[in-house]
Amino acid sequence: MTSETVPAGGPLRRIETLTALTADQADAVLELIEEAAREDGQPAVSEQGRLQLSGGTREGVRHLLLLVGDELAGYAQLEDTDPVEAPAAELVVRPALRGRGHGRALGTALLAATGKRLRVWAHGGHSAARHLAQVLGLTLFRELRQMRRPLTALDLPDPVLPEGVTVRTFVVGRDDADWLALNAAAFAHHPEQGSLTQRDLDARTSQPWFDPSGFFLAERDGELVGFHWTKVHAEEGLGEVYVLGVRPGVQGGGLGKALTTIGLRHLAATGAPTAMLYVDADNTAAVRVYERLGFVTHETDLMYRSEA
Repeated sequence: MTSETVPAGGPLRRIETLTALTADQADAVLELIEEAAREDGQPAVSEQGRLQLSGGTREGVRHLLLLVGDELAGYAQLEDTDPVEAPAAELVVRPALRGRGHGRALGTALLAATGKRLRVWAHGGHSAARHLAQVLGLTLFRELRQMRRPLTALDLPDPVLPEGVTVRTFVVGRDDADWLALNAAAFAHHPEQGSLTQRDLDARTSQPWFDPSGFFLAERDGELVGFHWTKVHAEEGLGEVYVLGVRPGVQGGGLGKALTTIGLRHLAATGAPTAMLYVDADNTAAVRVYERLGFVTHETDLMYRSEA
């Protein structure tokens, strides 16, 4: 734990670093994230990060609580699970307490905790986040696009599946292990997604939004070769291409496009007026596919990293 006096003679600012949060601490952090999201337009901490707030200790995950007096003024989560890349972090400061150096204090603590090997997400790429990255000496490393398209009057050609491929929906408990193996193979180049464990899957399938009827599996000769997991954000009126993957060696045969179409038709049938998805800007092939399906860039998340 580190402590310091807030500038201009304010109360004591301290940062507590924990490997697990109590239920009360997790609730307080979620409240802070939601309050900031109402101000910023999107959460500063990803779904994975929010799921990691509860459930006890998780390997490689640390929580930094920035308190001013007894008030939770900021939060950062540090995840060090990638065997190659530097640890990744997300952070948020309570809107009413911004402009007082709290973001810089969290960023400095993250750099110290990682030996200045750090990657930091700035969801939405707001100017304040860009400024903080510059102050911390971080450089732009990755651009993740959120793309959207309307689902009303959806007019897409019928999906054409490769020969021998059939599609069904996910069965919780029966398909878990096979899906985890397929996900790891399809996203071997993308550790954030490819490293999902049974615990991560269970955390998602236990959420109120989970609907197995929107989780499509493609099979050939009894083997999973692709999937499209959709998600409905009912309050926002959004249907999401949550995760879409195709087994290496099966790619390039049109399965990805067919699964995308199947999922979009399902989302349209739920009544969601708009579809969304995330894709790395440098994945030009995928961006072109989605653009041909009518998606356009809505906003951009940025990742910065240190040069150490």
